[in-house]
Amino acid sequence: MAVLWRSFSLYSPFHLSVPPKPICSYFSPSSCTCSSSSSMEAPPQGYRRNVGICLINSSKKIFSASRLDIPSAWQMPQGGIDDNEDPKVAALRELKEETGVSSAEILAEVPYWLTYDFPPEVREKLKHQWGSDWKGQAQKWFLLKFTGKEEEINLLGDGSEKPEFGEWSWMTPEQIVEHAVDFKKPVYNKVLEVFTSYLH
Repeated sequence: MAVLWRSFSLYSPFHLSVPPKPICSYFSPSSCTCSSSSSMEAPPQGYRRNVGICLINSSKKIFSASRLDIPSAWQMPQGGIDDNEDPKVAALRELKEETGVSSAEILAEVPYWLTYDFPPEVREKLKHQWGSDWKGQAQKWFLLKFTGKEEEINLLGDGSEKPEFGEWSWMTPEQIVEHAVDFKKPVYNKVLEVFTSYLH
């Protein structure tokens, strides 16, 4: 099935059953590690706390967008968790900041942290950008259902942050993994595995 791409000028107006312990044996430890913990427990040391958002529409397709700084890199929305911020609150905030979407409800979450390591060149770039040297990111992932109309989707976000994305599309799980950067693929595979009953 062809992917329908959506692009916008930056100036245009406009509950889940999971095993109690995660299984990640088919991923190399350096690319994907799972940590069984509740939302508020600390992730592994040296990793930046982050949320990931798997946003699905009524056709069970998943929202993905291309990065402005790396147009070939497509990803699901994600972002850092502020100090003392609940990850669920962070997920809703980041979704609105990056996509303009506020019409969404949380259906499920991955009940443990998933981590990935930054490649050396990415780690060096982010070290200068953030002023902190993180090994990678530890993510809490949430599955959200989009309940609004597509006109709500605006890659300018809510105006509170610098835009990150240039194009967006609804994709199948296979397309989501195919278009992701290599170092995120293992985490994406695991996320989609946990949420599989909602995606078919």
